[in-house]
This record gives sequence, C-alpha cells and structure tokens, in this order.
Amino acid sequence: MPNTTRRNFLATSSAALVGSGVSASMMPNVHVRGCDEIKVVLVGCGGRGTGAVGQIFNTKGNVRLVAVADAFREKAENSVASLRKHAEGKVDVTAERIFTGLDAYKRAIDSDCDLVVIATPPGFKPQQFEYAVSKGKHIFMEKPVATDAPGIRRVLAAVRESKKKNLMVGVGLQRRHEPKYIETMKRVHDGAIGDVILSRVYWNGGGIWYRKRRPNQSEMGFQCNNWYHFNWICGDQIVEQHIHNLDVGCWAKNAYPVKCNGMGGREMRMGGDATKSQINDHTFCEYTFADGTKMYSQGRHLSGGWTNVGEALHGTKGTAVPGGRIEGPNAWRFEGRSPGGHQQEQHDLIEALMRGEIYNEGEYGAHSTFTAILGREACYSGKELKWDDLLARGRDLAPGIDTYTMDSVPPTVPGEDGKYPIPVPGKYNPFAS
Repeated sequence: MPNTTRRNFLATSSAALVGSGVSASMMPNVHVRGCDEIKVVLVGCGGRGTGAVGQIFNTKGNVRLVAVADAFREKAENSVASLRKHAEGKVDVTAERIFTGLDAYKRAIDSDCDLVVIATPPGFKPQQFEYAVSKGKHIFMEKPVATDAPGIRRVLAAVRESKKKNLMVGVGLQRRHEPKYIETMKRVHDGAIGDVILSRVYWNGGGIWYRKRRPNQSEMGFQCNNWYHFNWICGDQIVEQHIHNLDVGCWAKNAYPVKCNGMGGREMRMGGDATKSQINDHTFCEYTFADGTKMYSQGRHLSGGWTNVGEALHGTKGTAVPGGRIEGPNAWRFEGRSPGGHQQEQHDLIEALMRGEIYNEGEYGAHSTFTAILGREACYSGKELKWDDLLARGRDLAPGIDTYTMDSVPPTVPGEDGKYPIPVPGKYNPFAS
C-alpha cells in the first residue's frame, strides 16, 4: 500500500481542492474519515454482486463489508454466508444490517459506509445510483446502468452531480481495465491500423437460466426472480451482455453511433413459450458513426450454435483484435500478463481510493449502455433510429419504478392467453406517446 496516510492526503489535497474551486466539505467520505478502512455495502446479492465484493476482498485495501440489500432475504443471507467463507475477517454484517425489499437499497446506503457496490438488475440501477450520489458515497456499479432512455438521462444527471462531489464512480465494463485491451487500443488510437472504418462485435453464446414460479409468489416477485426474461428489468440480451462488445467498438472510435437499424426475434427462447419470457434470442444491428463508418453487431442465445464473444476492428492499414493482436504492416501480439478484468477493475478502484485518487466512469458507462438500448429499440421497431431522438424521446419501460414493491403490478403482465407481450417490428413504437 502507498505510504501516504489519510491525514497527509487530507492536508495536501485540501489545498489543491481550494484552488480548483471544490470545497473540502465536498470531498468523499473515505478521505475525510481519517482512517485507512473502506466500509462497503452491497446492493444486489446475486452472483455478480457477491463476486464483485469477493474481488474487492482480494485487493490490498483494508475493506470491510458492513451491510447488504436485496429484494429477497434468502439471497441476501446466502451472499453474506458465502462472503464470510471467502474472507471471514472482512464481513461485519449483522442480521439487522441485512435489508430486503425493493426499497432496501436506501437503508443500506444510509448506513455508515464509504463505498456502495450496485449489482442489481439494470432496470433498478438509475434510482439506486442517484440515491448513492445524493448521499455522497463512492460507487462501483455493474453494467448495464439502465434499460431505457429515461433511465439513461437520470444516470447522466447523477454522474454530473457525482463529479461536482468528487466521488469515485466505477462501472463494470471490465475490458477497459485489462492490460491486453488497454495496450491494443492504445496502438489502434496511435494509428497502428490506420483509420478504423469497420468494427464487428459479437456476443453469441448459449442460453440463460430460468427459475420456476413459486407457490403464492406475486407477479412482481416472479419477474424480479427471473429478471433476465423481462425487458423492463434487463433490457434484453443486447443490453445485459452484448454491451461489453459494443463498448469496445465505441472505445476504438472514441465516439458513439449517431444512428442504428437492426433486426431480431425469439424463435428458440424457451422453446418459443411466451408464457415464461419476453426477450429476443437473436439480434443484428448496423450502427453508423458521424463519419459514416460502421459497427456490425451480433447477439444471440442458442445452445449448440456458433459461439463467439469478441471484437474485430478493420482499419485502412490493418486489422486489430482488441483482445491482444494486430495484423498488417504493424503486426503485433500482446505477450504480457493480463489479469481477468473483473478482478483488475477492483484492484484499480480500491488502490485509487487508498491513494486518494478519483476517477469517474459513469459517463461512458451510460453512453455504452445507451448504444445497446439504441440497438434493441431498432430491432424491436424495425426502424432506423437516431441517437439524439431516442435519448430525448425514448419510451419509459417502467413508469413509477421508484414506488414499486413486491406487491405492485409490474409494468408488463401476461395477456388473457397467459403470454407476455412480445415486440412486433413494424408495430412497436420506440418513442414515448
């Protein structure tokens, strides 16, 4: 760990903050506390949230988990038990600090903590992120950060506020923390393949989990427990998973697309059974950047089909595979050590906090999420959609989401035939009425 103490950091950085127009009272809590411990709360106790905290435990930081929140008590308790086995001395969560329900995030964030890990389904993230920022907490938020345009606008507003408060905001687009991606992209930006004129990005894999309806379970409870199967909570496969590859394509251009057209459907999902799921099982998108160049996107869940999760960048002087290879006159291959991104992003975040350095990934996290939302809405509607139009007028998938409880009626419910509504291209309206 760095030799700089919290006390020394406060003394030296306060002077710098005065010069920059930021008051010392706006400094993040972890620094003004005057100790070297970072108190963490976890909001969203599924596999990714539990994994992220475990990876935080693996860092050199003096960290301690002090509270958790989840929609389901059993899931929260299982997460705490699992993390205790992983690092007994770093878990200080009593039964009173296990919070449950759709508003549990507020009670967890209100606790005495420095860093909030938000790993809930993306439909719930905008209000949780906004609340954590309002309370002056550092944040690590898993991707994607929203499922619709109103959610993205809300996140971007909270990002602006987080910058005013000098808060750390990490977003789980972990490829941006992997040395092989960082070095490849540096070479691309330095002109190793010339101008990038086309990128191809893929997330073609197998299927996903499904949890059967429990006896006496409310419709909201069923959908929250099966969140990946409902658009308002997950955003569909292109948003929930394919965002990683779309983010890499945009990173290569240092830009985001201005428009998109696409197509998709759900022939194989749950055997075509729309009584269990409403998301697509395949999408194809053509994104266009302001300079006229293209990004082609494939996303698919198909057991037994061709699998490919990755990216390729085509330039005027060669081709790059962002995972560590360049072909052409400037041929090169990454030969160093490249730790897994999920762990590395936590090393980077915690070590930066311990050094007193703040970075903010919120803006590109929101823009990369919206790139995926733009593609989904183009596929659902069958129309060519423009970034600015959709961001300004895109439909709200979950009106009144801040007031939802486990007894609320979800924004999408089965019809009289028991089937959930499926977007029909040519009929689906991507804009707010």
